[in-house]
Amino acid sequence: MNSLEVTNLRIWDESTGQVIVPNSSFQVKKGSCLAIVGESGSGKSVTCRSIVRLNKAAIRQTGDIVFNGINIAELSEQEVRKMRGKQIAMILQHGMRAFDPSCVIGVHVRETLAQHYGWSRSESEAKMTAAMESVMLKDPVAILNKYPHQLSGGMLQRIMIALAIVLEPEMIIADEPTTALDTISQYEVVEQLVHLRSRLGCSMIFVSHDFGVVKKVADEVLVMKDGEIVERGTTHAIFSGARHEYTRFLVSSKLALNQHFTRIMGGVGVVDRRSSGKVL
Repeated sequence: MNSLEVTNLRIWDESTGQVIVPNSSFQVKKGSCLAIVGESGSGKSVTCRSIVRLNKAAIRQTGDIVFNGINIAELSEQEVRKMRGKQIAMILQHGMRAFDPSCVIGVHVRETLAQHYGWSRSESEAKMTAAMESVMLKDPVAILNKYPHQLSGGMLQRIMIALAIVLEPEMIIADEPTTALDTISQYEVVEQLVHLRSRLGCSMIFVSHDFGVVKKVADEVLVMKDGEIVERGTTHAIFSGARHEYTRFLVSSKLALNQHFTRIMGGVGVVDRRSSGKVL
């Protein structure tokens, strides 16, 4: 059974006439993780934002986006707004963009939870504090009283994950959540996303160009190039026997980088020891 079915999705920039995604169709199975991979500009992020209609005003789209039997394309903006967060949560690449820079984190959290659940300030803070502690954020009360610019990218990502824990969405869209982070923070955020999916039993779309992370989190992979889907399959099939030359290029490039890094670090044994100590 599919939790999401996207059919004949076409996305273009009305101001320039540029077609970004000409015709895209894909599905996400209930409880599974679909990774969308490709180079920058391949259409990954704009595709994901189109699911919950978060693209800029000039970006137009047509096609059907059916989530649990409901065609999101036919909903009003108000109806889609109610769905965002509670049913489909987005974890963005740059945490700073997810929060209002003019107010402290706690204000954003309370408004979000009040909108979906009608909770009081004390109820919202109690549930959010517990969730933040579960993703290894120390002193949640102090963090909730800070502005976004006072926190690191890794902390902002984990706050978004904590908020998703409280909202308990049926689907999470993680749009390159590790790209802007240092290596240690990348490791921690990926681990938290894996735990979140296990905890909620939700479906996930994971957007990335990092094949190492994709191999760890995804059940299926969809490869995009210049706005088009060039290959799709199970994670094992993509890594062990990719058919399209572009996919083979991406996989081989990742392997070459890994081998080069291993040589620089002094061999496999050294890298393994450092990885287990979370140095990498």
